[in-house]
Amino acid sequence: MRAALALLMAAAASNLAAQTHEEAVPARPVQGAGQFPSLPPGDPASVARGKAAYKTNCAYCHGEDARGGENGGTNLLRSDYVMRDHTGEVLDPFLKTATANEHKFAFTTDQVKDIAAFIHEFKINSRDPGRMRPPTVVVGDAKAGQAYFQSKCASCHSVTGDLKGIASKIDDPRSLQQTWLMPLIMGGRPGGGMQTASAGSKVPPVTVTVTMQNGEKVEGNLGRIDDFIVTLTQPDGATRTIRREGDIPKVEIHDPLKPHKDLLPVYTDKNIHDVTAYLVTIK
Repeated sequence: MRAALALLMAAAASNLAAQTHEEAVPARPVQGAGQFPSLPPGDPASVARGKAAYKTNCAYCHGEDARGGENGGTNLLRSDYVMRDHTGEVLDPFLKTATANEHKFAFTTDQVKDIAAFIHEFKINSRDPGRMRPPTVVVGDAKAGQAYFQSKCASCHSVTGDLKGIASKIDDPRSLQQTWLMPLIMGGRPGGGMQTASAGSKVPPVTVTVTMQNGEKVEGNLGRIDDFIVTLTQPDGATRTIRREGDIPKVEIHDPLKPHKDLLPVYTDKNIHDVTAYLVTIK
């Protein structure tokens, strides 16, 4: 009897010691949603390519530091998609699926990998202090900005014409910089015309000319175009949808903001800072 009691007491003591040890040494956390993954540094060339693609396609909404922009974009660093991603395998299908995201990008898989490499370079933890904004975006050379403006912008814009007094009308340098970089984002929808914050003038809408096989030309404001149809609003207000089969009928799109879009991937940070420094002097 005493031997059995001794065995029971020893077993109880052993269980208690095991419980105490488990409480003293917490289990190692499992990485997943809610955890901030630590990934190895990305390839510098891939990160550089990703930075350029991110700046052109994502930074306006999600911020230069991926922590969310002033225009409603979410904090990507705390996104479940980003935290579960390692080399673009989660971001790739997300960015290419219209039903999952209002933005459907035509990125290649390699481009998504580059963007993922860039985003993962930002370090974050549970006590992330958030963005550290510079005191001003006016850090460029106004003289260099004037020269760049004359070479790239003056064929369409004038500081004594459509941009006269722009710095007085937009007194916040950040907003001014965003406006001249991409006026389309400042309001309205493609095809419908919009007000630009720069001069209160209206940007002409995107128009389209459709040349039918019999030579008839149909013109109007572009509503929608894809591989199968083109929809436009004619001058009399009537909406017309025309079927497409390859290059038939011939479709010509006239986008007044195309020069801005073409320059977005061309600008360097210095170009942007210099032109902004110049434009803030136009009062």
